[in-house]
Amino acid sequence: MFERKNYSVFGIFKDRLSAERAVDRLKSEGFRNSDVSVLMPSAESTREFAHEKNTKAPEGAVAGAGTGAVIGGTLGWLAGIGMLAIPAVGPLIAAGPIVALLAGAGAGGAIGGLTGALVGMGIPEFEAKRYEGRVKDGGTLLSVHVDDSTYAEKAKLILKELGAQDISSAGEAAGEKTAMAS
Repeated sequence: MFERKNYSVFGIFKDRLSAERAVDRLKSEGFRNSDVSVLMPSAESTREFAHEKNTKAPEGAVAGAGTGAVIGGTLGWLAGIGMLAIPAVGPLIAAGPIVALLAGAGAGGAIGGLTGALVGMGIPEFEAKRYEGRVKDGGTLLSVHVDDSTYAEKAKLILKELGAQDISSAGEAAGEKTAMAS
């Protein structure tokens, strides 16, 4: 299940390569693969980096995602990679803690689908709806979940430097919330 951290940072990247650069940078700056999640559409354009393996998708994922996806290269470093299908959003590739959250919530049948899962990760509902729309339109959501405010600020700066848009963060313990428009 999704392990709630004290701080979360979210951002949308226009394409997979930009998100990969951010994951590379987070890795080199000492973030753990269990702290980083990526969620992106699974469309024809993503086939060049995803190939099917004989592993099952996470329990709770919508039927039809019969096999999990293994993402090569940088995104392959992330934990818990799987394919999910969410009504009104479509097929997605997810990696990191978000996989367990979406699968555990039975995302396919959950009221609110992706928006509900994102709210469960600490994103305010209006932002979760915006992120869902951006992912639906081909964007890649990258999120970082940490226990330390210093790492949260570091993650925010990395996402901004590498071109993330709609960057926001939530201090779950203190109820803090900030947003950066880019």
